[in-house]
Amino acid sequence: MTPAHSIPQAIRRAADLWPEKTWLDFSGERLTFREVDVATNRLARGLAGLGVAKGDRVCSMLDNHPDLVLLWIALAKLGAISVPINTAFRGEFLRHQVADSGAVVIVSDADFAERFVAIEDGLPQARLLVHRGDISLESLRLRLTPFDTLYCGDAAPIKDEVASSDLTLLLYTSGTTGPSKGCMVSHNYICNMGWQSNRYIGITHDDVYWTPCPLFHMGAAGGMIGTLQTGTTMSIFPRFSLSGFWPEIERSGATVVMILSSMLNFVADAPDTEASKRCYGQIRTIHGVPFSASLQTRWKERFGVRNAGAVGYGMTEACSITLTKLEEPAPPGASGQRYEDFDVEVVDDADRMLPQGEVGEVVLRPRNPDVMYQGYWRRPEATIETHRNLWFHTGDIGRFDENGFFYFVDRKKDYLRRGGENISSYEMEVAFRAHPDIEDVAVHAIRSQGSEDEVKVTAILRSGADLTPEALCRWSIDRLPSFAVPRYIEFRGFFPRNGVGRVLKFQLRDEGVTPGTWDRQSSDIVLRRSARRS
Repeated sequence: MTPAHSIPQAIRRAADLWPEKTWLDFSGERLTFREVDVATNRLARGLAGLGVAKGDRVCSMLDNHPDLVLLWIALAKLGAISVPINTAFRGEFLRHQVADSGAVVIVSDADFAERFVAIEDGLPQARLLVHRGDISLESLRLRLTPFDTLYCGDAAPIKDEVASSDLTLLLYTSGTTGPSKGCMVSHNYICNMGWQSNRYIGITHDDVYWTPCPLFHMGAAGGMIGTLQTGTTMSIFPRFSLSGFWPEIERSGATVVMILSSMLNFVADAPDTEASKRCYGQIRTIHGVPFSASLQTRWKERFGVRNAGAVGYGMTEACSITLTKLEEPAPPGASGQRYEDFDVEVVDDADRMLPQGEVGEVVLRPRNPDVMYQGYWRRPEATIETHRNLWFHTGDIGRFDENGFFYFVDRKKDYLRRGGENISSYEMEVAFRAHPDIEDVAVHAIRSQGSEDEVKVTAILRSGADLTPEALCRWSIDRLPSFAVPRYIEFRGFFPRNGVGRVLKFQLRDEGVTPGTWDRQSSDIVLRRSARRS
């Protein structure tokens, strides 16, 4: 049977090939491929009874639960567009995405429903709130409908009228300089993402793919489609728990795991447990970001993992642009090689292509149809601007080596220049996070009177740390080029962040030298390396 190019095709193919095999495992609540197909037929007809039709947008604010997966597939069968929203959102972050998408129907867990009361005057097109769980919101203008009542439709197959180029998702980028923009994602895009995942992570029919990552994020959604295509069981945990990690790995029989960010370090640094000892060697592959070389070694040595690391480099607009098979060696710091779906180049500020080894902005263009986003929802000007000279401009800085391996350097807007040299804020942050007293750090520019930047480190200390800015600066001298040693250092209790947790560096830049900022020029520090080091 040929690969599917739409979600309805994919679920129908899986239900035909592996009807009785478990696809979804939510902490022991299991659904087979056939059960998912039948349930989504019923749900699709229930949604159609509410007036949901092809092209309509439906916002969802749901924790990890089978209903979230079933909702997406049911909407896909109708040709409607799912708009998953981060469950941390409230206020203007929430209002903007619901209103911008033009959704007429909102699906929400009962715990989140009250957030819509505060913003409903800013949602002129929304008319219906479908809720999971019991709620009592007499002040809400929106009509209320219990989610469970939607599973009342006929279970017969839905007539497939969905093209591979039709939209299935609006995924909003985490805007750091303005309102977030909705990336228009087609059926073929998400199916292609699943094929990428299977090919480069090495997912097989007999694996159990486990993740606690929220399904409103792209990575978990891509893994889910990948398992649908290979007939692999996907085990989804409600949310990450350090104490529950190994018991859940043991219960589920997980062989492939995706966890992100600090989760990777939390598990690697935790003491051994009886469950972790019993699971030694069970996990064949673990992937996530960021995944340093030293962290990969710890996972392999402590837990018997064969393959560990980050798969490649990508973004919501284009999924994976460069990729590396986890079982194949790659140079330290590399993020894979060019993937066959895209032409990828590095250019200067005039869009002239740069030779290998030189650093510039990463640009790309698709070699196949519907493998990247179709533009920003209702923002044609922003779409055109991003696609200057017929290339999509990522806003990222990087380089390729002589073997075609890609190295991410920085976000273009976060790149600094000092002492006639370029400085990567990303590489600086990696260096400062190695200090045992640093919990988190952001490196950014401070505008100077000259043509170049001054470097500022804004950091959050670990609990109980007594580190001083001057001591941190002295520590950095032996670890950084002299031109990159920061002039300014400030310790804070928290960072300004956007709705998905990214640090708002533009706000830190605008705040500049605050009253609590330490200035290296007020000390007697000399920028030369210690005689102890070569």
